[in-house]
Amino acid sequence: MKSLLLTPELFTNDGGIARILRLYLKALCELSEGGDSVRFLSLNDRVVDSTDLRRYSSKNLVEWQACSRSKLLYIRAAIRMGRKSDRIICGHVAQLPVAWVVAKLRPGLRYYLVAHGIEVWRPYSFFERRALKGAQCIFCVSDFTRRQMLNHCSLPAKRFAVLHNALDPYLEPPSTAVATGVPPLILSISRLSIADGYKGIGHLIEALPAVRAAIPDAQLRIVGRGDGMPGLQALARRLKMERVVEFTGYRSDADLRRDFEKCRLFALPSEKEGFGLVYLEAMAHGRPSLGARSGGVPEVITEETGVLVEYGDVPGMASAIIAALNKEWNVESLLERARFFSFEVFKERLALLLRK
Repeated sequence: MKSLLLTPELFTNDGGIARILRLYLKALCELSEGGDSVRFLSLNDRVVDSTDLRRYSSKNLVEWQACSRSKLLYIRAAIRMGRKSDRIICGHVAQLPVAWVVAKLRPGLRYYLVAHGIEVWRPYSFFERRALKGAQCIFCVSDFTRRQMLNHCSLPAKRFAVLHNALDPYLEPPSTAVATGVPPLILSISRLSIADGYKGIGHLIEALPAVRAAIPDAQLRIVGRGDGMPGLQALARRLKMERVVEFTGYRSDADLRRDFEKCRLFALPSEKEGFGLVYLEAMAHGRPSLGARSGGVPEVITEETGVLVEYGDVPGMASAIIAALNKEWNVESLLERARFFSFEVFKERLALLLRK
């Protein structure tokens, strides 16, 4: 089988979509046998570093191209590569019409869509609807995303399958017990752009005075960058929390590992998460998570692995944080939940769906 993976990007940033599509590439390469081949095409990547590529590919990857944000180059390359392929896995709904066009030019080619989150929780354009009708199967990262898509298109329910995201095997760290002897640290990792205000970082800062009243040495570390950071820093100053809230900006994988090991609670009370890979990373470190009871998050966080709050409920969030910081969590339950979303489980599920 000759496979082509269409992606917005793979290595330009470390967002959730890019990270899970790297695992699609890795899985397709590992599932390939004999005369099988894999190709991938990236719209936004300018170059593909050979070290990164080796981690997520194999000798079965025979061709790839990074298009430096050129849509014309991307479409031409997709048609050229598509004519050599038997199936296309499309990593974003915005690129699905390209797969539809390629399928028209190559009869018998099957194409699939990976549906992540808010990008598909909406009505679709004419061309998107046409392309969706031709998709062999739509891989939804959560049942919530599946239900949202069914609300906006008239395809049979059997055309949709839940394929949960997986923990990157290269990011799985050695686990440690809950940190002791250090201040109770709350860790949050997010893009800090104004457009991503739904991530709930401002609500976390607003909850901090009440948390500090109950746990005076509690601290909040926020990892990420974006044009929303100055507003969040101003909010911390207004609440007189500027010495309690640390904004770290970008952090390397090694730094993030240390951040997880030092924290007692990971918190991202986002309203619109299709899944939430970062909760899995917290679990893999043996750390509980706080999330909003919204989107696909309740499918990830259980009572044994964290707490859920209503989005925007700052007093409720403060109470939940206090309870979570004071609770003795079962580390093995956290690690077991992370293993449930392992790459191997993801790969086996993908193989079954591609055989349908």
